[in-house]
Amino acid sequence: MLLNKDLASPAPPQRGAPVAKHVLGGTTRDNKDPSGTHLLTRTSQFFDWQQARTAAGYWPYSRSLEVAPETTSQILDCRGLPQQGVNFASQDYLSLASDAGVKDAAIEAIRKYGVHSAGSAAVLGNTNLSLRLEEALGELLATEHVTLFPTGWAAGYGVSKGLIRPDDYILMDLLSHSCLQEGAYAATSKISLYRHLDHAHLRSLLQRIRKHDSKNAILVITEGLFSMDSDSPDINAFQAACHEYSATLVVDVAHDLGAMGEGGTGQLGLQKMLGEVDLVMGSFSKSFASNGGFVASRHAAVKQFLKAFSPPQTFSNALSPAQAATVLKTIEIIRSPRGDALRGALMQNITSLRGHLLAHGLHAMGAPSPIVPVLIGREDHARIASSLLPGHGVITNLAEYPAVPQDQARLRMQVMARHTAAETTMAALGVAKAIAQTKSGCN
Repeated sequence: MLLNKDLASPAPPQRGAPVAKHVLGGTTRDNKDPSGTHLLTRTSQFFDWQQARTAAGYWPYSRSLEVAPETTSQILDCRGLPQQGVNFASQDYLSLASDAGVKDAAIEAIRKYGVHSAGSAAVLGNTNLSLRLEEALGELLATEHVTLFPTGWAAGYGVSKGLIRPDDYILMDLLSHSCLQEGAYAATSKISLYRHLDHAHLRSLLQRIRKHDSKNAILVITEGLFSMDSDSPDINAFQAACHEYSATLVVDVAHDLGAMGEGGTGQLGLQKMLGEVDLVMGSFSKSFASNGGFVASRHAAVKQFLKAFSPPQTFSNALSPAQAATVLKTIEIIRSPRGDALRGALMQNITSLRGHLLAHGLHAMGAPSPIVPVLIGREDHARIASSLLPGHGVITNLAEYPAVPQDQARLRMQVMARHTAAETTMAALGVAKAIAQTKSGCN
């Protein structure tokens, strides 16, 4: 399964070698709030810790692809050392990033419009491609009025920052994505976190607010598919609670739209809520082979308000013509019989990988989805296992605190439609070997 027999993965850290505690211990949050008058020099505490982890082979971030994000890939780690193996780290769920038709659409857009939008959407950054994209997304979501953003992160940030004012309230799932949290805290201080997926807890918070405030708005935030746990809310129950208490629901569909549900409609389609949710926010970076994001509403006034008052939409350059053309082409594929076939192949690979992991005695969290989180637990164990994976021919991602709760570190495997049965078998075996090797070395 190696891509190049002459390209060897670097040797993992030796299990018998002494490792400083701060390399396997500590978290990024420990270093988040340094003190001191000198902004530039006070970053050294984090840098020293990060460099120590890097030197020991336990910093799995800031890697770079040497080739396209295919199902097998060659990469460079953060030290510039080559690694290779089956790729379960890239978020290209429908394997459209290298699709010939998608690439042709992007190239044709570049020929006609150039490589750059050369302006924000507010000041001539749009093309007729982006206008067509708004229409196509509205049809896919059965939610007509779409506002485009330059990234998915910008959309998640911009929906709160654009609509919410300081006297308003935001209630969000405690596992909501960073973009949603950052946007919320930038918009108002009146924020409450409800227990993960717990619509009864949400309802109690709504009731408490409405007992003393019937004047100001409430925005409720959830996700169609949570990217660290691979689970989903009861969207109907959340929307019903919002209607009861005059609140507005926004559902982030970044990870499920396109990759799941009839016609690629994600959890909204699976839960028969297509066109029924107040606001839908999403990203193009998982199933649509591009950067970019959107917020969709059933109200033309909301679209225009976001265009005027959501900073990432107004003050960031619009999607490039190539990006808009790419997403348009992927939507065409997603809504076609070929899209159905790709989703079928993707789910078959998901089921295969989860089955192989279970056969090795490993716990794949959540429900079947393109995200397959493999729970390890302790951060030090997860860091060691992650460092061993390239030696077993597997490339995947480590998620540790504070991205996930403390002592719930995990490998977050991301599945593609074009993965083969042999690749899912190899990946599960490699993960099992790395975890077993870690446990053996830590006993």
